[in-house]
Amino acid sequence: MPTMNIIEAVRDALRTQMRADSRVVVLGEDVGKFGGVFRATSGLVEEFGAERVIDTPLAEAGIIGTAIGMALYGLRPVPEIQFGDFIFPAVDQIVNELAKFRYRSGGQYPCPVVIRTPVGGGIRGGHYHSQSPEVLFIHTPGIKVVAPSNPYDAKGLLLACMRQNDPVLFMEPKRIYRASKGEVPEGEYTVEIGKAAVVREGTQCTVLAWSGMTSIAEEAGKKAEAAGISVEVIDLRTLMPFDIDTILDSVKKTGRCVVVHEAPKTAGFGGELVASIQERALEYLEAPILRVAGFDTPFPYTLEHEYLPNADRVLGAIRQTLEW
Repeated sequence: MPTMNIIEAVRDALRTQMRADSRVVVLGEDVGKFGGVFRATSGLVEEFGAERVIDTPLAEAGIIGTAIGMALYGLRPVPEIQFGDFIFPAVDQIVNELAKFRYRSGGQYPCPVVIRTPVGGGIRGGHYHSQSPEVLFIHTPGIKVVAPSNPYDAKGLLLACMRQNDPVLFMEPKRIYRASKGEVPEGEYTVEIGKAAVVREGTQCTVLAWSGMTSIAEEAGKKAEAAGISVEVIDLRTLMPFDIDTILDSVKKTGRCVVVHEAPKTAGFGGELVASIQERALEYLEAPILRVAGFDTPFPYTLEHEYLPNADRVLGAIRQTLEW
């Protein structure tokens, strides 16, 4: 079984599905000859041609609007938004059009568009190349939001997304694009959309994370173990729909929970997770649920590693729940 990083796994998923389904087309800024700013689409135009790997103008609303039209006429487009921060000009197309076509047509017109975009900080990209806007789209009924944390999940989830009929925002953690490596099966396989993964088992505290924060949560779990604390780490993988059953099973076992995410804390997705847990499992909780998140400031350039949650911050929150 070959070893891949996330970039290679994403490229392999695209290539696999484009070979299997001639309706799949890739479009976006620099995705063709240049192979994408992170090289995720490198080599695809040589194999599939410029009619299926389409370089577009720098116009995000146009990219998504074009993809919507393609999908309504029977294609299965996979547009790339070069950075998650650049998705905001396309919000109207995503929120008011893409997410609503199936509903407004009574199910007659599904709109199978899978939007790929790299998110998060850690590459010294400053405040225009480091944001995590997932909560804006989790709050939009009609679109799925997927956030893998490793190469195996990246390929399997992307293949699953391209094979179903709902629009998806597929958010890739660019900080670990090449740092996260693992065995990835050749050929076709899928990872179930909406199913979380227990990546570390424990008994005293549940830590919820996704995307680039999963590895931080795992590191915190190892540090906790060295201090005699048993931590269970769950990688959500899919943010909408999220796997409330796996979360509740863990929290009922441990009695404590910490949520870790990179986006600002106020009104972040962590708040929804906290509410969902306490609505269903309040009697099992031994301490308040804590959030470790980015700060309520624009993403900083020189202080990005102060902004990003790290294992020590997560471990501090774990200790706080145990001491409550």
